[in-house]
Amino acid sequence: MIGRAIGNGFVTARDFIARGLVKVGVSPNALTLTGMVLTAAAGVCYAVGAGSGFAWTLDPHSGDNAFLLLAGGLLILSSACDMLDGAVARIGNKKTRFGAFLDSTLDRYSDFAVYAGIAVYYAARGPANVTFVFLSMLAFSNAFMISYTRARAEDIIESCTVGYWQRGERSAAILIGTFAYNIPAMVVQQAALPLLTVLRRIFYTKAVIAGKTPVTDPRKGDLWLKIRLWRWPRMTIPYDIITAANIAWLIFAGIEAVDVLRDWFAR
Repeated sequence: MIGRAIGNGFVTARDFIARGLVKVGVSPNALTLTGMVLTAAAGVCYAVGAGSGFAWTLDPHSGDNAFLLLAGGLLILSSACDMLDGAVARIGNKKTRFGAFLDSTLDRYSDFAVYAGIAVYYAARGPANVTFVFLSMLAFSNAFMISYTRARAEDIIESCTVGYWQRGERSAAILIGTFAYNIPAMVVQQAALPLLTVLRRIFYTKAVIAGKTPVTDPRKGDLWLKIRLWRWPRMTIPYDIITAANIAWLIFAGIEAVDVLRDWFAR
């Protein structure tokens, strides 16, 4: 399957690079901090050019500039650090509880940096686009709550990893929307769909606390569970179909950054 092939390729490349980093003495925490710095720099790029068209210039006053392209490049490097810190810790036998805590904490700041940058872009151009500032806040709230619900749930139950929009899917969506120069479509998507993962984790935790055993694998469930393609795990065909649909939205959805809320409140 496509997902399995891509996943195996990433794992092989990641572990190869991680072994080299272990040999030269790079620590997992250094990679984690570097990733955060790169994401913060990407946030600045979003603040300058989130709605710009493609160009090679770095002139912030140009309507067509390369700041989105630069943001995407920085996020790729940041994502590489995010993938490598855990691999370096595992391969180099450098796993620590503090390292895991630091990684999770800085991931939240990384989420904030991206959406804060986008919000600043839409707020700084007069008149401010209230709708897309608000949607950027919702998108960050969803990203934060997906992590929070899992962390809080796992204080009570053994595991709570259910839901499609995990960190990898959200990060990929941001990257694709960035390189497609389609930030409005990405913001709308991330302000809406990841909320479903938050809700699923809430209801899953509630069921487990009540002594039930929710069926999380559609292959073991009834027809109603099987046809909900977003419930299928990674590296399955239904998962690939849903992922392809989300990618198509990010690339082709012609979303205009219309300030619906300002128009509504102005009535």
